Amino acid sequence: MHLIMILNALAVAWWLRSSWNQHQGSWSLRWQRSLFLFLFPPLLIFMTVIAVLFMGPQGEMGGMYTGSISYVVALIYMAFFAILCIKLAFQGWQSVESARNCPLVNLGDKRARLLQTGALFAGQIGFWQPELVVSQGLVQTLSPAHLESVLAHEQGHHYYRDTFWFFWLGWVRSCTAWLPNTEPLWEELLALRELRADSYAALQVDPLVLAESLLLVVSTSPVLSEICCAALGSSGADRLEQRVEALLAPPEATPEAKLQSWHGFLLAFLPLLTVIFHS
Repeated sequence: MHLIMILNALAVAWWLRSSWNQHQGSWSLRWQRSLFLFLFPPLLIFMTVIAVLFMGPQGEMGGMYTGSISYVVALIYMAFFAILCIKLAFQGWQSVESARNCPLVNLGDKRARLLQTGALFAGQIGFWQPELVVSQGLVQTLSPAHLESVLAHEQGHHYYRDTFWFFWLGWVRSCTAWLPNTEPLWEELLALRELRADSYAALQVDPLVLAESLLLVVSTSPVLSEICCAALGSSGADRLEQRVEALLAPPEATPEAKLQSWHGFLLAFLPLLTVIFHS
């Protein structure tokens, strides 16, 4: 019976991920739909595995006896998830330590780590309290107005704690790489993350100046891993036109997270209710 539960969860997860297709629309609708289809399938699988482990390898459920095969499968899943989390956390820690080895500089009223490279780079690196990292090439190349717009964009990443939340989303990405549309959904979330930071910055600086800075920075190759890093050009050149158009268009309000937008995720916890039917 437990094996049937796991197979049903996998089937639902596969079906939901397969249903995704990229839609145009408001930032809010795109974000909610993409985040739900990205997170709900792995959350459903995870809760099913937790329920199976909690019920144990012995017993009876719904008139059917349970065996140890499903329990072993659940253990393998949990071990796989844990190993990937530890691996990503270690890589993130390496990025943070690498950033901390860079000297501190003052950029107006902000302090940043200076990366000794001619590439144009600016990003937040860390977990809950990331540090601003800028490259020497960026400071030397951009005008004060363009540099201010880049720093405003990075302040948006800091405000929304993008490095922290996208570390966990990156873990989900690694755990569900085998599900359909994992990479397109990940790229969509990255693009929406950058649109949100652009929108935040556009309230403080001239959007046209920010668009010009974006054209300069995105044209260069990334110099650091995306793990625990939120950088101006991290969504890639393929999203550049979308971001520039959004900056030049009338500003769209960035909605705050609402409780009702999370109600759908409660369905992923339904497998935990099966525990009461186990004996």
